[in-house]
Amino acid sequence: MHRRSFLFGTSALLISQLLVGCNASQQSQLTVQVLKGSIPGRILKQFQESLSERAQLKFSPVVQLRELFKQLQSFQENKTAAKKSDGFNISLPFGESQQNNIDLVTLGDFWLQDAIKEKLIKPISPEKLKNWSNLSPKWQELVTRNNQGLVDKQGKIWAAPYRWGSTVIIYRRDKLEKFDWKLQDWSDLWREELKGKISLLNQPREVIGLTLKKLGKSYNTENLKEVPSLEEELETLNKQVKFYNSTNYLEPLIMGDTWLAVGWSNDIVSILARYRELNIVVPSSGTALWADMWVQPVGKAEEDLSNQWIDFCWKPEIAKQIALLTKSNSPIATDIEESDILKPLQELLLKNPQVFDQSEFLLPLSKSTNEQYNNLFNQMKSS
Repeated sequence: MHRRSFLFGTSALLISQLLVGCNASQQSQLTVQVLKGSIPGRILKQFQESLSERAQLKFSPVVQLRELFKQLQSFQENKTAAKKSDGFNISLPFGESQQNNIDLVTLGDFWLQDAIKEKLIKPISPEKLKNWSNLSPKWQELVTRNNQGLVDKQGKIWAAPYRWGSTVIIYRRDKLEKFDWKLQDWSDLWREELKGKISLLNQPREVIGLTLKKLGKSYNTENLKEVPSLEEELETLNKQVKFYNSTNYLEPLIMGDTWLAVGWSNDIVSILARYRELNIVVPSSGTALWADMWVQPVGKAEEDLSNQWIDFCWKPEIAKQIALLTKSNSPIATDIEESDILKPLQELLLKNPQVFDQSEFLLPLSKSTNEQYNNLFNQMKSS
C-alpha cells in the first residue's frame, strides 16, 4: 500500500524552521518532523504568539509519509544498536540522542498499526489534552487501539489526527456532459459508455473496497467469499479500466486519454483550479478516508509543549485555517462556509454529513484477509 507516500502538491507551503527569541539554549524546544505542506507557516507563528514563554519551534518538512515512517523505524534500530554497543567506544550516526530530540512526527493512519506493533511510538495522554473532547467519536475510535494496533475501545490513544481527506472520482466534464446521466456514485464506473476510459488506483483495498461499497458492503469486509457476486463485479469493472496506477493517473486524464480516474483528494486539489475541464465527485454511498496524525516517538519524555501544540491544532479557529490553507478537511467541527472555498474545491472540502457517515477508514485486516484481497485483485487484473 503506497497511499499518499508521494509528492504533495506544488502549491504547498514549505516549512523549514521557526526560531524565535534570544538565549535560545535556555528556551523550551519543540522539534517536529512534519509532512511537507500539511501545516502552513502562519500557524507556527500563531502558536508561538500564543505561548506564555518564548520557545524554539523546529519543524522539518519531509515530502513523503513513507519516509516519515522509515525515520521512526531508523530511530528504533539505532536505539537498539546503541544498547548492543554499550561499553564500547562506538559512535552511531542518527542514534538515540537524535531520537530523543524528536517530539512529534506526522504519520498517516495506514502506518499506525505497524508503528504500534513495532513499538516505534508511545501512547498519548488524552487527559492532558484540553481539546480531546472536540474530536467526534469516529476520530477517537480510529486512534484507540490495542498493542497489536487493532481498533479496540479498551485500548490506548496512540495518535492525534489533525487533517483528513478521501478517495474520490475525478473526471473530464467535457467528455461526460454529452450523456443523459450524471456521475454520482461508484456504480457509474460500470456504465458501458466508460469502457476503456477509466484509470484505477493499483491498490487492492481501494479497488475491491469501492466494489464492495457498490454492493452495499464495507471497505473492511473480513471474508470476501461471503460476497457471492464480488468476483463477477470485479471482472466486469476490469473491462472498463484502461490502466491501474497509483502515481501517474492524472496526466492521462488531463490529456484526454482517459475520461475518469479514481484518486486521492490530496493529489487532486492542486490541479483543479488550473484545469477547468476537470471536476470531482465524492461518491454518495461513501468512500475511503485517510488522515494525517501527530505521533510521539518512543524514548522521548512527554513534553508540555507537545501537548500544547496538539491542543492548538484542535482549536476550531486553527483547525479551520489548516483545512483551508492546505486544502484538506478537519477532524474538528469548524464554521467553514461555501464562500470560504474556491468553487472547484467545494465538492471536495465541504463535508456532506450523510456521505461522511457512510465513509470508512481502511482499518487493519488479518494476514489471511489481506491475502484474499491481494489474490482477488491479481485475479481481477489478469481476467
